[in-house]
Amino acid sequence: MSQPGRGTSPALGTALIGREDELHRLMGLIDAPSGQALALLGDAGMGKTSLLARLVDEAGKKDVRVLSAVANESETQLAFAGLHQLLHPVLSSPDSPLDELAAPHRNALLAAFGLVEEFAVPDRLLIGIATVTLLLKVAERSPLLLVIDDIQWLDYNSRDVISFAWRRFRNEPIAIAFSARGQTPPRPFGEDVGKLRLEPLTQTHANLLLDVQPHRPGGLTRSTVLAHAQGNPMALVELSKATATEMWTGRRLDDPLPLSDRLEQLFSARVSTLPETCRTALLYAAVAGPSELLEAASAGLPGLDPQVWRPAEDAGLVSVTGAGVAFSHPLMRSAVYQAAPFADRAEAHRRLAAVLTHRLDRRAWHLARATLHPDEDVALLLVETAAEALRRGGCVAAALAMERAAELSPSSEDRARRLLFAADYATVTGQAAWVQDLATRASACTADPVLHAKADREIGWALAWTKRQAEALRVLVRLGEETAAEEPLIAWSALGPAATVAYHLGAPAGRAAVRRLVNRLSQQDDPGRPHGKELAYGAIRLLARAAIDPFRERPQALAELRRITEHRLDIPASSTAGSVAWVLDQSDVAVRVLREAREMLRKPGVQGASGAVVMGLAWACLDTGRWDEALDASQEASELARAFGMEIVTAEVSLVAATLAALRGDVARARELTATAVSAMDPIDSPVIAARERRAEGLIALVEGHFETAYSLLRQVFDADGAPHHYHASYFALADFATAAARTGKADEGRAVVEHAAGRIDGDVSPRLRQLLAHARALTSPPEEAEEHYAGALADPAGDEWPFERASLRLDYAEWLRRRRRINESKPVLVTALEVFRRLGAEPYVQRAEAELRASGVAVTGPMDLNRLTELTPQQREIVRLAAEGLTNRQIGERLSISPRTVSSHLYRSFPVLGVTDRHQIRDAISYESRMRG
Repeated sequence: MSQPGRGTSPALGTALIGREDELHRLMGLIDAPSGQALALLGDAGMGKTSLLARLVDEAGKKDVRVLSAVANESETQLAFAGLHQLLHPVLSSPDSPLDELAAPHRNALLAAFGLVEEFAVPDRLLIGIATVTLLLKVAERSPLLLVIDDIQWLDYNSRDVISFAWRRFRNEPIAIAFSARGQTPPRPFGEDVGKLRLEPLTQTHANLLLDVQPHRPGGLTRSTVLAHAQGNPMALVELSKATATEMWTGRRLDDPLPLSDRLEQLFSARVSTLPETCRTALLYAAVAGPSELLEAASAGLPGLDPQVWRPAEDAGLVSVTGAGVAFSHPLMRSAVYQAAPFADRAEAHRRLAAVLTHRLDRRAWHLARATLHPDEDVALLLVETAAEALRRGGCVAAALAMERAAELSPSSEDRARRLLFAADYATVTGQAAWVQDLATRASACTADPVLHAKADREIGWALAWTKRQAEALRVLVRLGEETAAEEPLIAWSALGPAATVAYHLGAPAGRAAVRRLVNRLSQQDDPGRPHGKELAYGAIRLLARAAIDPFRERPQALAELRRITEHRLDIPASSTAGSVAWVLDQSDVAVRVLREAREMLRKPGVQGASGAVVMGLAWACLDTGRWDEALDASQEASELARAFGMEIVTAEVSLVAATLAALRGDVARARELTATAVSAMDPIDSPVIAARERRAEGLIALVEGHFETAYSLLRQVFDADGAPHHYHASYFALADFATAAARTGKADEGRAVVEHAAGRIDGDVSPRLRQLLAHARALTSPPEEAEEHYAGALADPAGDEWPFERASLRLDYAEWLRRRRRINESKPVLVTALEVFRRLGAEPYVQRAEAELRASGVAVTGPMDLNRLTELTPQQREIVRLAAEGLTNRQIGERLSISPRTVSSHLYRSFPVLGVTDRHQIRDAISYESRMRG
């Protein structure tokens, strides 16, 4: 078991001065390791490694088992290398629980590490489940602490699996602590991870640290050290050493370079005093990872015998253990590597490649780093590495390998093709900027029109995630038109994102262009379409038509949607069908299908691409009253959006959360979230964002009782002539706008806008929109006409699919009845509305309903304790929901990738909260509608 911080210079042990509070918080992980994850964040040298080392020591004293890994920059491109380092002590122990895993899980894990003789293609989901199961079995014997130092250098696939596993460790005796450079955890970790940011030491603590150094600086030297260290503990320690040497005597560090550059120079100076044999060995250590260096030594690479390292160990530069050679700090390794001439680095890479013939990926990367000029042989090795990484589920590793293969390709056409392969692999990660860069470079080095078209497709895909929506639509529509005849597959792949962008922009010209393209592709014979992809292409065609016009031919679209969703769909088809269902107001269907798509996208390595799916799920859950699930989804999508630069997703999910916050009465939070949305996406550039942002702002004003302000804001959801500002999103603000109009005495003006908007609908109206229109008409009509609209809307049971909108309709109808002294009729309507508002946590509406009941002479008691799901964690809510639907613990565990024992534990903890004693009582305690509300 490797341990962070081992072998560092003695002074580094004192770097905990000024870190008492941080250490106390870290100790909480081993005092109660119940699924916690804590990220130690900060610049290089801030003491992260020292704190983790102390944590490991304390864990050992408390009989908490530790599995640790020290990430290495040289292994960043090697799929699952970090996971292998972390799990190696478990895999190699005599009593390893590996054999207790189900065969598919065990084989997937071993395949990911290249430890099976007969090659099997590992499944990323199976690897994640195998890791979860293995660690849970380890934790059954004793509490478990996972420690990862410098996680930003851990290969992406390992990080993804660790994140996947941690999200299934809630309330298990497992904790995770990791360090990372910077101020935010690296993806895919996000806001739900605990963060402990290491700030620079205060002047007092910095002086205390200098006082305990073997060579304590004083006078001007001390002032200089303090000024340049800027509170960085490692810099304080290392600069105090440097100023004690002859080369630093009397030298002032005026006009310093950035701290990391200065420390690298400082480390290089310390290395230069070592014997040549030791310097050569250090270069090999810098070129290779710890375990790789051991393999090289075992394979006969000369100059790596134990004695050669002693001068470097004595100088505190490295530690040598059975696990390999570790530098005292990553900057030391960087300094050694950068200080060496390229010829020396290349020779070290080539010699390592020569002895690592059995490790295709490592050999290929060493040769690539030793090569300055195009070399097809090395490029082909990297292509093989990319294929191997893909088979293991390492999309990032595959993209990186293919990108480097392209750079080494002598042929410009090969370079373009390989860059496009890299871009295609990178789309799985959701990293739009990287995809666009790869595609742009590919386009620049080829004259092949097909390759140019493929590059444009990748560029259009990347732009569609960002605020550059208009540019994305131009690229995608032009591409579809130019390739429809000769390369229809490219045109079809452009159609889906083009339709989505056209929906966001809302402009008639863009929608018309998409309509022409979908009609053309649908009418022509398409021999290029892959067999068996009919559902996927049918979903794309349906999305294009529904997104640009949700009302025209709606019955036919619904029939086609039902046909598609009757089948088991893959990720692209299910995410597309879910979006179609939401646009067509098949909201419950949208929730079901988008949940399925999200689960498929939760496989390690593909989360980045799930941002849009989770965004759609958040909106559908908001509409159908699954408000806590909507918040969970919006948070998840927000983290993905921030990590991958999806500006449109950031804006959308911020508005989901802002709308919910307003409806629940948290106006401060609602304002904060609307500001986030506007900063991510200018409403002027996106009518759909403008309509939703103005609705959220209008709701804030309504719940505050500022009706004039609400009217002014909600009026902007519609144009000056009353036409909807966005042809679809504006309609969902109709009832809110009508409420503001009625409360400000502008019912006549409001009615004119409502009727004008209704007159713009060309086609079939969904039950949801009929209910909203009837509600708006009832609020703005003369009193003698209102009841007809209220009664007509409530007569259609389909409106119950949107519970908040239904309850709001009932509340306004009950108020209308009471004011006409029809109190006995109003009471049951009010009670029904109040029950829904309480279940949703819509506090402003609860207060209105309670006030109406009191005015009707009804004594209002406390909230009806029919649904207490808000007290459960998101995972517990999901487990309760599935249990209520009749799934067994094993089925729930398979669905959520957790063990049946974990499911049972969560249910046991949830029963007292729900007021039940048996799982069979869950369905009786909460109706389907209420258990979705939370």
